[in-house]
Amino acid sequence: MEVLTLQVFVSLVLVVISVLGFAYSVRRRDYEHADRLALFPLEEDAPKPHPEQSK
Repeated sequence: MEVLTLQVFVSLVLVVISVLGFAYSVRRRDYEHADRLALFPLEEDAPKPHPEQSK
């Protein structure tokens, strides 16, 4: 029975730590970082010359 009590206590501590970490992340707006990165272009979109036109 002592193991069950310890397991419940550890689980509750982990839940509290997770909720606090989530609240901290939302407060710092870390979740918007992926949205900003998605807006950056990967490379310049330069038109490539057609092989027949280069002759």
